[in-house]
Parts: sequence; C-alpha cells; structure tokens
Amino acid sequence: MSGRRAGTGPGPAAAGGAGPVTPAAGDPRAVDWRALVAELEEQERRLRLPRFGNDDAWRLGCLIAELAQARGAAVTIGIRRAGQLLFHRALPGTSADNDAWLDRKCRVVDRYAAASYLVGARFRAKGTTFEASSRLDPDRYAAHGGAFPLHIRDVGVVGTVAVSGLPQAEDHALVVEALERFLAELPGATGHPAPPTGAA
Repeated sequence: MSGRRAGTGPGPAAAGGAGPVTPAAGDPRAVDWRALVAELEEQERRLRLPRFGNDDAWRLGCLIAELAQARGAAVTIGIRRAGQLLFHRALPGTSADNDAWLDRKCRVVDRYAAASYLVGARFRAKGTTFEASSRLDPDRYAAHGGAFPLHIRDVGVVGTVAVSGLPQAEDHALVVEALERFLAELPGATGHPAPPTGAA
C-alpha cells in the first residue's frame, strides 16, 4: 500500500497519461481546479456504456485487477449496480479500511451522479472543500478520487466502479484506464448498437 493513507490527498497522476492534471508535489494550491474539472467532465462524457450486465462487471473488475497486479499496486476493487455488489476483489496488501473508503466514495457518486474525484474538484474550484461545504457526514461520504459512475447511454447512472489503495489521482486514473480498455473491446461501445447474433 502507498505510504499515504489509502484514498487520501491529491497525489500525483499515474504514469501513462491516463491521470488527470495534478500537482507533482501533491499540493492542492498548485492545481488548476477549473482545468481539472473540465478534464474530468470530459472523461465522464466519453466513458459511457451501451449496456452493463453482471458479466460485464466481472470482465471490468478482472481487468482492473490485472492492471493493478502488473504494477504491484495493492488495491481493493468494487463494482455495484442498483445497490447490488457485482464484483469485489481485495489484492494482497489491502485491509478492511479500503472497503470503508470504497463505501464512502461510492456514496458520493450515488448522491451526485458524478465521479468522486470530480465532486471534490468542483468544490475546490469554488474555493472551498467538500468537507467544509457539502453538509454531509465525512465518516460516510468521501469526495476523494477512485469511484466512477457507470453511465449507460440514454439511461443515466446505474452504478459505480471504484478502487481504493493508491493516492486519489492514481485510484481515479486506474479506473479510467480500465474503462477505456473495456469500452474498446465492448461491442456497441462506439455508440452504434451491437449487431444481432448471427448477423453478417
């Protein structure tokens, strides 16, 4: 696990270009929060799904686990839809504390229908913090990066995919990278319906 408490602090962006704009030293004052909000909102517009079933949850969860294991990242992964836990995996080096972080970040997505990182960044862009201005219990809600909405086109947000164990920008970047790969392999993900079985 990272030397930082799981899921806390702005943290550096993950390598590979998937991470959002963040300060190299992890100082919130160094972030252009408006630029970060715009980037995170663009990710949410782009990473929308044509559908999301139980088997999709298994494939996406396994993909996140494979990416994390390849990097030696100790993370816990959770995927939920309509209140049902469809996938959960805790890699070596994680603890029950990571599950608590997943719950708190997912509640933010459920309430705001936006990524937990984006919600926190929107408060920062207004010159305040989620903890100071949301009027929500910080023991139950955490606007830290790592939980991302499962948004089905023409339907809306139906669930969350979440990671805990890395600095928040890296948690978020891992989920975004996995969703990008998942969508690239998913029939119908380009915005056109998948052809019926047996179609030429």
